[in-house]
Amino acid sequence: MSEKQGGSRKFLYLAVCTGNLVAFSAGIALGWSSPVLAKLTSADKLDDNPFERVISKEEESWIGSLLALGAIFGPFVAGFSADKIGRKKTLLIWCGIPFVISYLMLAFGNVVILYYIARFIAGFALGGVFTVLPNFISEIAEDEVRGAVCSSMNVFVVSGPLFSYVVGPYVPIMWFNVICAIWPAAFTVGFFLLVPESPYYLIAVNDSHGAAAALKRFRATGDTGIKKELEKIKTTVDESMRTKGSFVDIFKSRGLIKSFIISLSLVGFQQFSGINTVLFYSEQIFGAAESSIPPEISTMIVGAVQVAASFVTPLLVDRRGRKFLLLVSGVGMLISEIPLGLFFYLKDNEKNISAISWLPILCLIIYIITYNFGFGPLPWTVMAEIFPPNIKSPASTATASFCWLLGFLITKFFSSISAEIGMGGSFWLFSGFCLLAIIFVITYMIETKGRSFQEIQEILAK
Repeated sequence: MSEKQGGSRKFLYLAVCTGNLVAFSAGIALGWSSPVLAKLTSADKLDDNPFERVISKEEESWIGSLLALGAIFGPFVAGFSADKIGRKKTLLIWCGIPFVISYLMLAFGNVVILYYIARFIAGFALGGVFTVLPNFISEIAEDEVRGAVCSSMNVFVVSGPLFSYVVGPYVPIMWFNVICAIWPAAFTVGFFLLVPESPYYLIAVNDSHGAAAALKRFRATGDTGIKKELEKIKTTVDESMRTKGSFVDIFKSRGLIKSFIISLSLVGFQQFSGINTVLFYSEQIFGAAESSIPPEISTMIVGAVQVAASFVTPLLVDRRGRKFLLLVSGVGMLISEIPLGLFFYLKDNEKNISAISWLPILCLIIYIITYNFGFGPLPWTVMAEIFPPNIKSPASTATASFCWLLGFLITKFFSSISAEIGMGGSFWLFSGFCLLAIIFVITYMIETKGRSFQEIQEILAK
């Protein structure tokens, strides 16, 4: 039978885009607090405040940070569920539906405690998305395009904050949240109706017929190619199942220990670059800068740049490799945060900064562009590539939870830290971690470009 009698790669891209609607919902949640908190903390906007009062600094910090706190716990449930009921059902039950519930609670809640609960639920779903979706996409993708389609998740994630920045300031809070709920609802319906389960999971539960049917839809090859790939998947899964792993098994193999160090380090440097602070408090940061450009407009510009920059990684990741893009990313973030810190240092010391009022937006544009070259999408892409299937679930769970624990701590205490060392000192602190990230990538990171799961494991074990 001709190799061209199979499906089309177009369906693979359709499946990835449908799945990424939940990544878009996660991105909206990341950017949600910037326009909403600007309203909830303003005495001039009480007509669009469900509490009919200005919230306190403590309430502001909890609403901003509870998303990350919920994301600590989401990976544990989603990671366990992905192996028990499948990647597809997990993304529907623990990600899509909770996002809908969260946004509807935010739309109709009129007490702070409901906002706390809703943001925690959204964080729970967010943690599940970053644990399960990269693995699902990597398992349905061909080796030749795996890096590009995995990186496409970041395009949807960063489009979410832009949506929040563009819509949030100009739409009443209630209707903004109703609109936000439409996206995870669309994901839930579309993903349920259109997208098959991961063939890796189907083989793991002895559903060879279902795995073959799924591959026929995901691949552009015919029956011969499907059979060959199915045998490869069976070999990989059988080997993994014979050595079915738990979290403690990560520390029994030199290769797995190295994988775990790489994964934790990449998400750690991602968080300590200050990204969640920028996303959650961008409008407040621009307000503090007292630029001639209105804060909401500056935030939109940064959000638009972030979306544009996110298209670069899928184009380059399978050409230039992961290490190169991570290095470019680390250097770019470093050189953007140093002058940003200097600006706020001068402002805090009452120097005349009117001549450089444009500097914060320029620095954050450079920061966002280079963040999206590497440390935005690639920690999740690499995480999906460097763990074998038998250990992927506990390793991904631990990595994602660690990431969001750091995100919660940084977001919750950013205001307190800035009060002690100044906003300038905070950005200098973030730049120091960017320098450490550059050193780590040069000295410890491996290249995974174009390599199969088996080849990557052999390199790590050396």
